[in-house]
Amino acid sequence: MNLHALRLFHVIASTGSVTRASELLNISQPAITAQIKKFEKELLLPLLKPQGRGIALTDAGEEIALLAKRLFAVEQQIEQYARDYLSGSHGCIRLAATYLPAHFLIPAWIATFKQQYEQVEMIITTTNSNDALKQLLNVEVDIAIYGGMPEAYPDTIQTEELFRDELWFVVAPGHRYANQQISLSDMMKEPFVMREEGSSTRERLLSLCRTYNSSTPTISLQFNGLHEAITAVIAGYGANFVSSLVVRDYVKRGELCRVYVEGIHLTNSIAICTRKHEPLSASTMNFIQMIRANPVRE
Repeated sequence: MNLHALRLFHVIASTGSVTRASELLNISQPAITAQIKKFEKELLLPLLKPQGRGIALTDAGEEIALLAKRLFAVEQQIEQYARDYLSGSHGCIRLAATYLPAHFLIPAWIATFKQQYEQVEMIITTTNSNDALKQLLNVEVDIAIYGGMPEAYPDTIQTEELFRDELWFVVAPGHRYANQQISLSDMMKEPFVMREEGSSTRERLLSLCRTYNSSTPTISLQFNGLHEAITAVIAGYGANFVSSLVVRDYVKRGELCRVYVEGIHLTNSIAICTRKHEPLSASTMNFIQMIRANPVRE
């Protein structure tokens, strides 16, 4: 079907005049008339009929005009969507995040972002560092936000550090090491409550032991969620090695206490990871720019 001819007919039907259509489209009346006649032969349907000194739509023309109106309305919607997508006001952002940013940073970022870009869909997966990196490499997500970078990552990954927070050893208030300064070797004699394998802080703790030739801790309790691990420590069992962002409020309220390990001052990187040499959608870029402007440090 000749869509150009259909468009000419749509304008004629909308204006009720070949003359007006000619003016709007900047096409001569004879050229429009010739196109419409050819279009009628293609469809084997009469679309226009004389009426006084002008024209009117036939019954078939009325139905075709209605369908054409719907068609070109959808065309306008597609064009508008393309403009919105290019501006970043529409689209979908697929995001993988480790526990720390997912629970303590991303909710505030999303609230700020959605105030301006309400129509952008966001799909967020909370997982550990290894799995977040895997999803990014497998193109399952557009960006990954880490709380604690892996020790090594492929050259195909681009990282941008937003800020750093401290890593703390924490215990319950009644623990013998609460608010005390001790050696790393003494600290490693305590039972630990940690996240599952693949957790960045767990890997940092084991790496710390290797660096200082210390014995590795006994991880007596293991949880897939950090909240459960923290709750177990608050209840009085073992110690945890964790981002200060996670436990700062617990420490302020006196539900947890720090243990100051001699010579150990580690920080945790909060970073955005993307795939190198791969363009991001406008909506994803808008989200990243908003994070840069509002890192939500504590």
